[in-house]
Amino acid sequence: MALIVQKYGGTSVGTIEKIKKVAGRVARTRDMGNDVVVVVSAMAGETNRLLGLANQLSELPNERELDVVASTGEQVTIGLLSIALSEMGYPARSFTGFQIPVLTDSAHVKARIRNIEGATIQSALKKGEIAVVAGFQGIDETGAITTLGRGGSDTSAVAVAAALSADVCEIYTDVDGVYTTDPGICSDAQKLERISFEEMLELASLGAKVLQIRAVEFGMKYGVRIHVRSSFNDNTGTLVTKEEEIMETAVVSGVAYNKGEAKITIVKVPDRPGIAAKIFKPLSDANIVVDVIVQNVSVTGHTDLTFTVGRSDYKKAMMTTETVAKEIGADKVVGNDKIAKVSIVGLAMRSHSGVATKVFETLGAEGVNILGITTSEIKISCLIEEKYTELAVRVLHKAFGLGKPANA
Repeated sequence: MALIVQKYGGTSVGTIEKIKKVAGRVARTRDMGNDVVVVVSAMAGETNRLLGLANQLSELPNERELDVVASTGEQVTIGLLSIALSEMGYPARSFTGFQIPVLTDSAHVKARIRNIEGATIQSALKKGEIAVVAGFQGIDETGAITTLGRGGSDTSAVAVAAALSADVCEIYTDVDGVYTTDPGICSDAQKLERISFEEMLELASLGAKVLQIRAVEFGMKYGVRIHVRSSFNDNTGTLVTKEEEIMETAVVSGVAYNKGEAKITIVKVPDRPGIAAKIFKPLSDANIVVDVIVQNVSVTGHTDLTFTVGRSDYKKAMMTTETVAKEIGADKVVGNDKIAKVSIVGLAMRSHSGVATKVFETLGAEGVNILGITTSEIKISCLIEEKYTELAVRVLHKAFGLGKPANA
């Protein structure tokens, strides 16, 4: 008998009919002799509706109370799914995040999990019940309800799986696995049977939206195997697992992209110790996440410094940077909010030479200018103009042979 944690997102439980289908899938898993824990999101659109109600009362609602409101969506879903399972003859018990409890810090709206007690769920399983758990929510040390931010139900599911030492955590979504790139751009994109935690973490951080980054981090830290599957069919999906469980891998596993980038350049920055800290500390204090940083070689005591931020932070970042530029005596600040980042990821890049050259030659042959580059052991990311995003994804996908064979 295996212990399986299953997670279903909002689109999977968006209607009563869909909840009944989820109940059927859960029941089939139980019939195979497995213990089952189900983690669910709110019904599709419900969280936005709840937040909208709060915003009708206040432009900046109190975040503690916002969490109280937003967390009710999952409470509805766990109750409905438990009722559906019981009607089918499968004893089920629902649990909110604070009943388990899922212990978090006190960062309302974007809390992070500190610990999960497994005894409450294990007690239900010993009684032969299916445990139905509310994702996205927890409780802090003061007893206040917290939420984990967008995509938090994925994190909840993997964290619960870790706490219970589950055999696998199945994440059911509206896609049937992890693909070599976005099938909407490359029709020949292939579904990967297996991918390492490291590769999935890079792809998730670079724009792939199949899994939430924190969920992958939990899986990697605690060794929880994650199976990404479709809630609309019974096909085998993609297993996210340890590198040792992947016998052979291509040089490049996938191509990711993110159109939500913006680039800021400070021209003629005085080249002296402490300047970088003076530039980036105000951005950090404003909760602006900086991604790629490129600094030119110093000429006559000055250098140009370029960095990227999320497009939603562009205006705030420009204002902050312009203020800093005046304080340090830089010449000017220029920006561009029509930037994309295109990246290749692959474990085997560690042991293969010429990968970067191939990326640069491929993009150059198509007239795509590279505005910035960042690398790690298993990734190469290029900043380009947004209008070239789809072209860059297609040519890189083809250059590294990631498409389906012609006769497939």
